[in-house]
Amino acid sequence: MKLAELFERVMGRDAQVEFLAYDDSRAGPAGADITVNVRSPYAISYLAHAPGPIGLARAYVAGYLDIDGDMYTALYRMQSALGDLTWSDKRTLLRGIVRDPLLRAAALTRLEPPPQEVRSERVPMLSGLLRHSKSRDAKAISHHYDVSNTFYEWVLGPSMAYTCACYPAEDATLEQAQFHKFDLVSRKIGLKPGMRLLDVGCGWGGMVMHAAREYGVKALGVTLSKQQAEWAQKAIAEAGLSELAEVRHLDYRDVSETDFDAVSSIGLTEHIGKGNLPAYFAFLYGKLRPGGRLLNHCITRPDDAQPAIREDGFINRYVFPDGELEGPGHLVSKMHDAGFEVRHEENLREHYAKTLTGWCDNLDDHWDEAVAEVGEGTARVWRLYMAGSRLGFELNWIQLHQVLGVKLHDDGRSDMPLRPAFEPPFAG
Repeated sequence: MKLAELFERVMGRDAQVEFLAYDDSRAGPAGADITVNVRSPYAISYLAHAPGPIGLARAYVAGYLDIDGDMYTALYRMQSALGDLTWSDKRTLLRGIVRDPLLRAAALTRLEPPPQEVRSERVPMLSGLLRHSKSRDAKAISHHYDVSNTFYEWVLGPSMAYTCACYPAEDATLEQAQFHKFDLVSRKIGLKPGMRLLDVGCGWGGMVMHAAREYGVKALGVTLSKQQAEWAQKAIAEAGLSELAEVRHLDYRDVSETDFDAVSSIGLTEHIGKGNLPAYFAFLYGKLRPGGRLLNHCITRPDDAQPAIREDGFINRYVFPDGELEGPGHLVSKMHDAGFEVRHEENLREHYAKTLTGWCDNLDDHWDEAVAEVGEGTARVWRLYMAGSRLGFELNWIQLHQVLGVKLHDDGRSDMPLRPAFEPPFAG
């Protein structure tokens, strides 16, 4: 069996994908808008030693396998190959390898993973604190965020917002949706001129600058990424917001100020770790004055049956080392146990799929510049990761939840309106 035919068998004959290989073999519908091109027998080495998603990812990131056409469409059509291969698939792959001397030799060669892959140190299960020590968290954050501010500018667009946008209408642009997201958070936590806001995991300072510019709030943001902090500090100065907005290169646990009117946590909880959630929410509770509100915005899993962290998964190895996702119910429970009264919760899953569509389009539009800036391997990681994440949100493999909590006064007052006043009316 020729190599292209072997890939077609493994990935599915109904995928509407054309398969090409270095041995001039081809399979699948000729001229399909999606093409998988196996450029080297070393792609088989990766697949033989790690059958399934990690093997495919390694082959693609290393450049031994190319996917031509829209990456999201390719992943959607090859879903059967994204899960663990069946024993039948593995037998088919093994038989094809054994019969071809070149493939057999490649399969016997154990290649090192691409340099973009992080092999996380395993930490004893009894010590979640070790997994999320300050030094280890700083290293994990740096791996993902200290890539290149220029690269992120191309991918994220002018907002430099690397979190789920909120689309006020189907035809809203990415920039409009990011503005609306920051404004929705601002309204949920009841920002007013003169208030003090703490934004933990502030990224490039989007929420901090929005709160200062649009609401006259004195806002402090903290991030573990040095490159993010430097970019944000410069952007704040250029916007003339230095009297109100500040971003520090700092672990949120080292913030000394207290009595904030509001706290926003947009995309940080995924990095905290399940065992550290009680301390995390207790810390944020302690930073608020009575009547102060917390808005927690984070990626979640749709149920608690799957593991919170997959150490051998693509995301953990290539994108978010030590990242952990919890179900929304668990997060609500831990917020409640920390003392917050939970007042509102919503799922923005479809909004994140649309956000990722915009980021994927931006990367494709700047592909050559991105490769020149960060290298082809890293650009490939991002192309695969963002398209796969879009698929995950669309198919409800992952979700995005916002949870609003309030720190009550001693007499039980919440300072909340009788009905939510944060969502303006929209047609449709």
